[in-house]
Amino acid sequence: MASITTADFRNGMGLKIKDKYYTIVEFQHVKPGKGGAFVRYKTKDLKTGRVVENTCNAGSKFESVQLITNEMQYLYNDGDNYYFMDMTSYEQIAVPADFIGDNSKWLRENDNAQLLYADTELLGVNPPMFIEAEVVETVPGAKGNTVQGATKPATIDTGAVVQVPMYLNEGERIKVDTRTGEFVQRL
Repeated sequence: MASITTADFRNGMGLKIKDKYYTIVEFQHVKPGKGGAFVRYKTKDLKTGRVVENTCNAGSKFESVQLITNEMQYLYNDGDNYYFMDMTSYEQIAVPADFIGDNSKWLRENDNAQLLYADTELLGVNPPMFIEAEVVETVPGAKGNTVQGATKPATIDTGAVVQVPMYLNEGERIKVDTRTGEFVQRL
C-alpha cells in the first residue's frame, strides 16, 4: 500500500483508515496564527455511505487506496446471488443479494451496473443513474387530475414503487432517477 501525507490529499481520493475504506469528500489546510497547522477533512465511508468530519496535524500519514469502477452487465439473480458479467473478459461474478440491498429494485436483466472496488475488495454495486421503465400498476388518472405537483404511487416493471404525476396510466414509459427514486419524465 502507498503511504501519503495530508499534502497529497485530493477530492475523491481513496483512503484506508482502521481497515475501512473511505473517499475524501473535501479538505482544508488551516494555518492558525498560533500553534501548528492542521487539516480539516470530510470522508465518506464507502460501505455505509456515512460522511464523517475529522481533523489531523498537517503532514500526518495515511494509507492510499486505488478505487476502481468496473462497468458490468447484470445477467440474472437466483434468489441468493446476483450475477454480473465483465464486458471485456466475459468473466461472471456472483454478488450476494443482501450486499446489493435496496439497489436491487433498480436492476433489470441486461442493464449495465457499476461495481466499485477498493484494491480487490468489492465495496458496492450501483445501478445506472437513470432507467427507462414501464408503469405496470397504478390507479387510473381521471379527467381533470392535472393539479400541479400532485402525485400518486406507481409500480414499475422492476418492482420499485415511484411517485408519479396524476395523469400517468398503466403501460406508459417513464424515466426514473435511481439515486433518489424520483420520476424524471414521461417517454
